[in-house]
Amino acid sequence: MLYCLSKETYGISQSDLAKAMGIRRGNVHCWVNELADPVSTAILEIRSALREINPEAAEEFMRLWLDESEDG
Repeated sequence: MLYCLSKETYGISQSDLAKAMGIRRGNVHCWVNELADPVSTAILEIRSALREINPEAAEEFMRLWLDESEDG
């Protein structure tokens, strides 16, 4: 679901998110490309980082995350 927060849509790069979270870009790359899901504690960290970068993107991320979580 991080793919929806593409640079084209919200202007957020994988590097931007990784830097805001204090993690390696490779971790974000895996989430964006659905090679791995973020652990539950990372979801809140992603939201916090996105709020710093773009609050609208943070809201969209949580809306999509909660919607996907209900499906699975």
